[in-house]
Amino acid sequence: MKHSASREFFAYWDGARASEAAPERGDLEPEAVRHLLGDIFVLSYDRAAGFPFRVAGTRLCALLGKDAKGARFADYFTRASRREFEDVVGIVAEETLPTIGGIAAEGADGTTIHLELLLLPFSTRSHSPLSLTGLIVPLGRDDAHAYAPLKNFTLTSWRYAGEAQKWRGPRAARKWSVMRGFTVYEGLR
Repeated sequence: MKHSASREFFAYWDGARASEAAPERGDLEPEAVRHLLGDIFVLSYDRAAGFPFRVAGTRLCALLGKDAKGARFADYFTRASRREFEDVVGIVAEETLPTIGGIAAEGADGTTIHLELLLLPFSTRSHSPLSLTGLIVPLGRDDAHAYAPLKNFTLTSWRYAGEAQKWRGPRAARKWSVMRGFTVYEGLR
């Protein structure tokens, strides 16, 4: 994780989950991460609805140029990157795997702004529908908000965050076409 806010929020989430795969939503106390709340969001895990924001911090809303509550997060991604983003959100929510990613976004004047995206699952036992939390922070630019509203998000990289996950049983095979001529098959462990 490149940004200190991502590392801090991940450490807090990791401590709240204790020995579980993910914490309950009620286990996270906003007061403990008060200074990060402007960057934090909660998403509804609803692919058909475009993963709408249930909660969106003020700095995140400033980057997006509007109050994001209820907005479809998937709609901020380019058509070419949207499917990969949806797959990553599915992995985070369904397999309870925290994930860190890089995003390139286009500013209002066409400037490319690089962001860090942290996606963290909530426990699937406690509530339905599923939801997840995370944060988005600009990388290397203190003036990123001056380029708002950001649009045309492209997922540039992603990986699982934290220690290797314990085996929790077989997973369905999944085919990832990473680039032309290179395909990764993710299957049973």
